[in-house]
Amino acid sequence: MSKEVKKLEIMKTALNLFAQNGFYTTTIADIAKEMEMSVGNMYNYFHSKESLAKELLIYTSKIFGDEIKKINDMNVSTEEKIKEIVKLYFNMAKEEPELVDYFMRVYLSNKEIFSNGCEGMLCVSAFVTEIMIFFEEGVKKKELKNQDFFAAFGLFMGYIGGLAFLFREGILGKNLDEYIEPVSENIYNALKA
Repeated sequence: MSKEVKKLEIMKTALNLFAQNGFYTTTIADIAKEMEMSVGNMYNYFHSKESLAKELLIYTSKIFGDEIKKINDMNVSTEEKIKEIVKLYFNMAKEEPELVDYFMRVYLSNKEIFSNGCEGMLCVSAFVTEIMIFFEEGVKKKELKNQDFFAAFGLFMGYIGGLAFLFREGILGKNLDEYIEPVSENIYNALKA
């Protein structure tokens, strides 16, 4: 097994453990045990838990960014792209909850972990760049109003992230799929030109 493949396995294992148990509760020893590796060998891949956390943030951002790029490349209206992004996020929340949980529970809740090298949006740039492109194209097509990026970003991602969080906590009375249409419509109505 190549070092890159092993590194990816470690990252996926850590992602699950951080999402389930929290960043501070999970130790390098916990990850090593789950991987059936020695703690010393773990340090051949990541020199600290914080460096692993940062690599995971870049990794999850790239996954989301790659998927949103596919949506950006679609030849459909901005309204349809909104629906596709909502569907993508909700599907990830159901099928790969550790990705969403990691972002919500570790990155947003523990900014101090990411203060050295991940300031601002640096480590989530793959994702944020594609969202910026989405907004810019919608404005160019005169389908979205031209407004401050963070106001639009917060409205969009806060809304779908909040619902995904409520779903994961077992608070929603319905499946996330039942919210795709109304959430997409609400977001579009709030952002449209």
